Amino acid sequence: MDTCFVLSTLATTSAQSLAESVPNSLKWYQLYITKNRNIAKEMVKRAETYGYKALVLTVDTPLLGTRRADVRNRYRLPPHLRMENFDGISALSTELNAKKKGSGLSIFTHEFFDQSVTWADIAWLKSITSLPVVVKGVLTAEDAEHAISAGVAAIIVSNHGARQLDGVSSTIMALSEVVRQVGGRVEVYVDGGVRTGTDILKALALGARAVFLGRPVLYALAVSGEQGVRDILTMLAKELKLAMQLSGQTDVNDLSKDLVVHESRIARL
Repeated sequence: MDTCFVLSTLATTSAQSLAESVPNSLKWYQLYITKNRNIAKEMVKRAETYGYKALVLTVDTPLLGTRRADVRNRYRLPPHLRMENFDGISALSTELNAKKKGSGLSIFTHEFFDQSVTWADIAWLKSITSLPVVVKGVLTAEDAEHAISAGVAAIIVSNHGARQLDGVSSTIMALSEVVRQVGGRVEVYVDGGVRTGTDILKALALGARAVFLGRPVLYALAVSGEQGVRDILTMLAKELKLAMQLSGQTDVNDLSKDLVVHESRIARL
């Protein structure tokens, strides 16, 4: 459907399996840097081998935020699933199945993610790959500038589904600040809270080059599998087209930020 799929380090489908299933699709590989850098190096090598076109470095998750539902439900993977990207690299592929208390995912990230990663480590990542590096998790002008100075190819404005830092800004509110700071030097994307075609229109008008989806795709997958995902993407495309028609827009490349106003302005009228 002419979309980009970002495969997580922690996915239960491997980079190889996905590449073999959809060889002609656009695929990016989302990377968490592990304390054992050799694991990260091998994952990067595999991403290159299997035709992934970019690495997406998530920068807002040195640790997992407090997800009380996960703690209460003692979240872990069921026995028939494993984190396949670790297969053949380390024994970590089933580590998330074995946690006995609290949030297994939180314990896993604390034990195996490298909490010492800084902007300087982007230089290390770029030194081991020819793939462009996209950073995900930027919400401020300052961090956008740090990312550009570090040599990233693009930025994803993201708050990790608002599941990391409680009370953090919504991505649509942070988008304009980041776009303004970037000033066209790299592409800017956004995720988080995108549920309708009008949400996409607002994001594009405020300067995003594209939007990424999380929960809507998962919900659709749970309801109707592959067809459900096709349906939700088709629905969003139709809603975007209608929103553009009703707002007098003919080209996504010509959208202006003046198309979007904050509700506080309306309240004063």
